[in-house]
Amino acid sequence: MTDPKSHSENPEARNFRGEGGGPGRVYIVKCEDYDQVEKKLRDLLEMMGGIGRFVKPGQRIILKPNLLLAARPEKAVTTHPAVVAAMGKIAREITPKIGLIDSPGSGYAYNRKALEKTYRTCGMQEAADEAGLELSYDESFETVSFPAGTLVKQFSIITPIRTCDGYINLCKMKTHGLTFMTGATKNIFGLIPGRAKVGYHGTMTTRELFAAMLLDLMALAPPKLTIMDAVIGMEGEGPSGGRPRRIGLLIASDDPLALDIVASEIMGLPQERNPLLTEAKKRNLHPSGLEDVDVIGVPKEQLRIEGFKLPSSFAKERFHLSALFAPVAKSFFTVDPRIIKTKCTACGACRDACPRDAITVDETAEIDKKKCIRCYCCHEMCAYNAVELHRSLFYRIMNKT
Repeated sequence: MTDPKSHSENPEARNFRGEGGGPGRVYIVKCEDYDQVEKKLRDLLEMMGGIGRFVKPGQRIILKPNLLLAARPEKAVTTHPAVVAAMGKIAREITPKIGLIDSPGSGYAYNRKALEKTYRTCGMQEAADEAGLELSYDESFETVSFPAGTLVKQFSIITPIRTCDGYINLCKMKTHGLTFMTGATKNIFGLIPGRAKVGYHGTMTTRELFAAMLLDLMALAPPKLTIMDAVIGMEGEGPSGGRPRRIGLLIASDDPLALDIVASEIMGLPQERNPLLTEAKKRNLHPSGLEDVDVIGVPKEQLRIEGFKLPSSFAKERFHLSALFAPVAKSFFTVDPRIIKTKCTACGACRDACPRDAITVDETAEIDKKKCIRCYCCHEMCAYNAVELHRSLFYRIMNKT
């Protein structure tokens, strides 16, 4: 089954550019629960100069939440519907042409059936009804040439994003097995249709390459505005198998990279260990660190949350081993995905998400360790928490995660 119904080659396709000013500026308001979201979001936008800086009368605007998979809002896997509804209401005060779209993770086909299930389970149908939003079921995409890309010169982008006047990025604060955190920039990966994401994972097989691809994608299609749902985020084995963690914040910026720098600090992920930020520094992008960001609403020294659990794939290696011991070191220090047989339903989402065809499914899923590249897509896409990230005893002893 193919994901989209059609696509078109469009080498001259325009890039979207955000209209807000102030690169390197991030705004934060405290928001203890989702009942407060609309009021707090209005306060946040007022701090930024009002929604009119980002949305103009008559424009067609798309809201792009994080809809990784069909998960209930209380699981903290996806952007909470209260945030989506509130943003929709506020934007519709400027223009009635407000839609909603996301392409779920690589284990899902990009078709109406998958979108309907995802919208319904994640609470997007109710959010759309409440705010008067149009849910998009457009399955098509465009192949867009991007000669300016540092690593990637061409992307497949879902059509609703290419044909609107701009989009608002509604991301979720979560950990992530491959990139350690998922936030503003990583959420833009949802512009790529369905299982086409598998190809990017299969090609960008390291954290560094994947981060480089994300920065190219952000340069091609930056959002007008990013709002991060950090009321309740996810810690531990994110982006789908971790634990909900109350953070109590809404965060906004028209600069996704700046927002991710602040989110990384809140989570306690060191800048030098964040692959997105290290790649940004290599490219001399600004901002590239917390020292380059103006934070409005919370003092920088109060950003970090104590005891926030990073994913097990994050570790501080204690030793620098020679090449002679590299094969042994790899087995000691690598986090491997493993199937929990008692939880596996043989749904096939992990198999479909795997970029190296390393997973077969019979009564339960099986992972071929020789083919596995440890991208953790199987873990990311399992709705039943049936894929664990296994650490050896030696790994657990010698690393702090």
